Amino acid sequence: MKHDVASPLLLLVLSLSLAACTLSSPRPTLPTPAEVTLPPPPAIVELPPPPPPDEVGPLLGYHQQLRKMSQGDMLKELSGLGLQQRSPRVAIQMGMVLMLTRGAGDLARAQALLDSVATSAETEAQPFKALAQLLSSNCAETRRLAEHADKLAVQQKDSLRRIDQLNEMLEGLKTIERTLPVRPAPGPQAVIK
Repeated sequence: MKHDVASPLLLLVLSLSLAACTLSSPRPTLPTPAEVTLPPPPAIVELPPPPPPDEVGPLLGYHQQLRKMSQGDMLKELSGLGLQQRSPRVAIQMGMVLMLTRGAGDLARAQALLDSVATSAETEAQPFKALAQLLSSNCAETRRLAEHADKLAVQQKDSLRRIDQLNEMLEGLKTIERTLPVRPAPGPQAVIK
């Protein structure tokens, strides 16, 4: 029986020694909140805003189509644009047509339409401003060259009129010269002694 009592006692002693080992062994320490280092948050990548829709490209294609049209077709196009609701796009299209029709005052009308878009404060006009300024300056230069060509044409007409007047005067002088009596040819002069 001795053996029976010793076994539970031995078990008790072993359990207590294990418990003592557990209590005496160093416990793992948890870091304090200040010691905790968190990984950096993932970098936020800002995507560029999507590009605005291309408003100018189609207008450049439209201009190329206009250049292939006859004057009659361009006038029809202009009247069709006149029926549409006014917008910066329509104003530029009308300006492009007027730049190519070249009727009396058409360049001035085109430039006025284009200037209205170039100086507009409307948000709808913003994508068209640079194109409107370019086309307006083109109109101004074309008008300046046309005025210069008109001045040269007037000067040329004046020069031709003066040339005609001078030719008439020359012909008149030739006619007068032909009607003058013929002078006697100078003969030998008598020697005076």
